[in-house]
Amino acid sequence: MTVKTMSGPLRPYQRLLLTVCTAALVGGSLSACFPLVLGGAAAGALVAIDRRTSGAQLEDEGIELRAMARLRDNIGSRARVSVTSYNRQVLLTGEVLNEQDRKLVEQVVSRVENVASVVNELAIINSPTLVQRSSDVLITGQVKALLIDSSDIYANAFKVVTERGTVYLMGRVTQREADRATEIVRGARGVQKVVRILEIISEDELRGLVPQPAKPATATRPAGSGG
Repeated sequence: MTVKTMSGPLRPYQRLLLTVCTAALVGGSLSACFPLVLGGAAAGALVAIDRRTSGAQLEDEGIELRAMARLRDNIGSRARVSVTSYNRQVLLTGEVLNEQDRKLVEQVVSRVENVASVVNELAIINSPTLVQRSSDVLITGQVKALLIDSSDIYANAFKVVTERGTVYLMGRVTQREADRATEIVRGARGVQKVVRILEIISEDELRGLVPQPAKPATATRPAGSGG
């Protein structure tokens, strides 16, 4: 995959810098305004091709927005919760003060319209330090850059979420892609653990999702033309 600007293709270190800076700007602006962070909307700006249908993408954005609004009403500012939805499967990350709030967050989100399942990865600890949160942003940027630089998988098939050094991978991918991405992510600096929340599809399904290159047109001779 080649990322291009008006001046030509980006080098690997430039891609890493661009991804990290974008993640830092997005993460910083959201966390400064809300204790409840909307996970998927920011990532959408970086994704050119998505294996979900357009309807599924809109549905996931709606799930995230509704979940965030309801958590504000039920939890307020006493927790830091990030909501990420992919194909109606919702990942909850962040921190709560006690087990009661952890269960409450999951109950609130599970009742949101169109939610198929909830993966609750909330930790019962105080909010992480600025250093830890900055480290998570850098890990996410590094992981995205490494996936982009890989020539044997589609980086935009994965949604990446990092919390306290744990990287969560979401997406619709083949077993081959899942294993390869896991191998890549484990090699990233600062990654403590990789958690896969993936919908596994077959290679045949993948071929149906990825546009195939057009065959070159065959030139035809006018009727009656010689040798």
